[in-house]
Amino acid sequence: MSILNLDKIFKPQRIAVVGASNNPGSVGYTVLKNLVGSGFPGVVYPVNPRYEAVQGIHAYPDVKSLPRTPDLAIICTPAPTVPDLVRQCGEAGILGVIILSAGFKETGEEGRRLEERLKEEAKKFPGLRILGPNCLGVIVPSLRLNASFAAAMPPDGHVAFISQSGALCTSVLDWAIAEGIGFSHFVSIGNMVDVNFGDLIDYFGQEERTRSIILYVESITEARQFMSAARAFARTKPIVVYKAGRFAESARAASSHTGAMAGEDAVYDAAFRRAGAVRVYEISDIFDTAELLARVRPPLGARLAIVTNAGGPGVMATDALLARRGQLAELAPQTLERLNQVLPPFWSHGNPVDVLGDAPPERYAKALEIVLQDPGVDAALVILTPQAMTDPTGTAQAVAEVARRGRKPILAAWMGGAAVEEGLKILNQAGIPTYRTPDQAVQAFMHLVDYGRNLDLLYQTPREIPVEFAVDRAQIRQAFLPRLAQAKVLDERAAKELLAAYGIPVTLPELARTEEEAVALAQRLGFPVVLKVSSPDILHKTDVGGVLVEVRTEEGVRQGFRQILENVRARRPEARLEGVTVQRMAPVARGVELILGAKKDPTFGAVILVGAGGVTAEVLQDRALGLPPLNERLATHLVESLRIWPLLQGYRGRPRLNVEKLVEVIIRFSYLVADFPEIKEIDVNPLLVTPEEVVAIDARVIADEEALRQPPRPYSHLAIRPYPEGYERWVTLHDGTRVLLRPIRPEDEPLWHEMLAISSRESIRFRFRYIFKETTHQMAIPYCFIDYDREMAIVGIVEENGRKRMIGVGRLISDPDRTRAEYAVFVADPWQNKGLGSILTDYCLEIARSWGIRKVTAETTPDNFRMIRIFERRGFRLEHKSEESVVLAAKLLE
Repeated sequence: MSILNLDKIFKPQRIAVVGASNNPGSVGYTVLKNLVGSGFPGVVYPVNPRYEAVQGIHAYPDVKSLPRTPDLAIICTPAPTVPDLVRQCGEAGILGVIILSAGFKETGEEGRRLEERLKEEAKKFPGLRILGPNCLGVIVPSLRLNASFAAAMPPDGHVAFISQSGALCTSVLDWAIAEGIGFSHFVSIGNMVDVNFGDLIDYFGQEERTRSIILYVESITEARQFMSAARAFARTKPIVVYKAGRFAESARAASSHTGAMAGEDAVYDAAFRRAGAVRVYEISDIFDTAELLARVRPPLGARLAIVTNAGGPGVMATDALLARRGQLAELAPQTLERLNQVLPPFWSHGNPVDVLGDAPPERYAKALEIVLQDPGVDAALVILTPQAMTDPTGTAQAVAEVARRGRKPILAAWMGGAAVEEGLKILNQAGIPTYRTPDQAVQAFMHLVDYGRNLDLLYQTPREIPVEFAVDRAQIRQAFLPRLAQAKVLDERAAKELLAAYGIPVTLPELARTEEEAVALAQRLGFPVVLKVSSPDILHKTDVGGVLVEVRTEEGVRQGFRQILENVRARRPEARLEGVTVQRMAPVARGVELILGAKKDPTFGAVILVGAGGVTAEVLQDRALGLPPLNERLATHLVESLRIWPLLQGYRGRPRLNVEKLVEVIIRFSYLVADFPEIKEIDVNPLLVTPEEVVAIDARVIADEEALRQPPRPYSHLAIRPYPEGYERWVTLHDGTRVLLRPIRPEDEPLWHEMLAISSRESIRFRFRYIFKETTHQMAIPYCFIDYDREMAIVGIVEENGRKRMIGVGRLISDPDRTRAEYAVFVADPWQNKGLGSILTDYCLEIARSWGIRKVTAETTPDNFRMIRIFERRGFRLEHKSEESVVLAAKLLE
């Protein structure tokens, strides 16, 4: 990942237009015209060997003839000329290149070869950054920079728009200009031979003018970089995504239920959620959604109260809400009683709250204020239809005043035309999102809900898992990897043995080659039993009549054995038959069958699926996908998002199922998936969940033969880097105390709060540069939840009276290029002057060197003498800024 030299593309001082032209129908003509006509204050060099001047500006035959080296070259020539021109740009010392030319991989095999040539030329010049090819270009309104062949310059704004489609860019640009929508940057990214989505998200994340990002995505490359960049940006600013190609038929060739159910679009959806981004499905929604998320706090949940002066629009809003899986808030009895006191007798007495057509502004305001105070309400939608006695303007003023005093989100649907225009202006000025119809308002509310949920997944700080993962994962790999390499497909017994090694309960099948062996096994296991065909060639046994359940007698076993073999021989005569397996019958009638699986997606790597299982799994398509690694909160979210979630909770008098054990099994399964990049697909179907237990009834594992041929690379198949266990070590303080140093975990949040609670105001001021009375969950988020690809926080942990305590933290935050890192350290007061600060500093510097960091910087206060001594002893260069009351420390690493 790199933002290196992207300033050359987005903040150039000198620009060369290679292929500048006098032909009004050419790209080279339009680009030069746009640069000059938009008021770009820098220098523009036309480059064309055929002309002495282009559009009245002195031209140059090639880039090496230019009087000064430009920051940026824009190439507008035919595709076959581009590789040589890139080489000339590199030789001339140009560090930024935009290639507008089409005719590369998008045109077929010949274009693909040409694009490879382009990449080879670019590799010769480290630091050269290329945007494109096959793109529209770049527009930066604040700099009056239109380095594109788009027709017009949009207004300045705070949204960065990044699109893979140049054609879409022109349409969006025309529409945005007509609507007065402004941009901080407008970027057509093209084929992404170099600069990709991750690079741009990182770059705009450091750019103060950009408050939100809109992505038009056709495909993602460098998924791990994209996820890391998006998760870093989404912590503080919203990302809105429109993904094209939703219905690609990529799942047709899948071998397992999981492969068939986890199609390409579903995987992208899971990735966007885990990245904290909000996905929209209508291109017309992208700007409204980006603006909404940037200025409205997301609600705590999906429970919406509706206040309306007409029953019909209230019903419309309810339908739209339930269709999008929102929740109509159930008003508390106290709330209903309070509404009875302020509303006419004929009000609706429920949610939606119909305040009736003659409602004056005061009635609207009182009803809205009451429902917002209900703890079961997360947000409110106010609907107004202009009736004879309606005051749209006065009601808008009253609603705006309620919004000013409250904290819960309020949305408004002012239906009508000219009569409601003034009211809409008042609501907009008050920061209340306004819509013309209830359906549009509900859709916007659900975007807010999705954003809040995704941030929850991004920031979650789960409690410790209530089980010990007492498995030797290295030993399990050593035992099962040879079996996977040899068989390529692990049969049911071998697959279940692998699951059992990770602590996942299974019913182990016993192989019977004859009827007599089957009867003997059934007698030993106890009736009822399940019979299944055993064949390395059959993945889905039910499809070939290879499964019999609830077999309760010896004669039933004999008949079933014969029947299964007859069925399989008739339907799959070529299949190799080993016999029939016998296993105990799990209590299916008392539980729910799920599917738990994983597959290796070509873009995002390993993906975990949980859904309604059994033989109808692919028909029901009730599934949720997540990217490993999973912890308790993430696994719980997957289960809660299923349509069959009410069945797991206990439905119509049925007992609640063991959801806690299910979550534990999903977490254990995610460890298995993370540990084996050599697994292509794995199915546990069905996974039976009962009130007492969770047990795998059937399982199959398919190997990734290509991965088996390669040297093992831990976690290379994961889009999100898991917890880095390799950084754990024990140290001893001056007083002999043994301390565990390890990376921080999200579940360390309670320990982090306790550490600050026992520290002095002075220590807190030294570290945070300000004093606070108490810490909050929001404060803990950036310190306890980190992206291990770009941050490291090493905590010191001791055990006192059987309780773990955090006693200090050393923190490194690198830039996206991993060339520079900021360092900070904190030691709780009772543990100061024992050498912990020095130990943490030395360890973090060691980590920085292993990352390839070249410079470490830090800040402290002039009166933090202990920290200043630590820096001095380690060769930091100190700069005292007395006017700012800060000491800057910097160290170059070898």
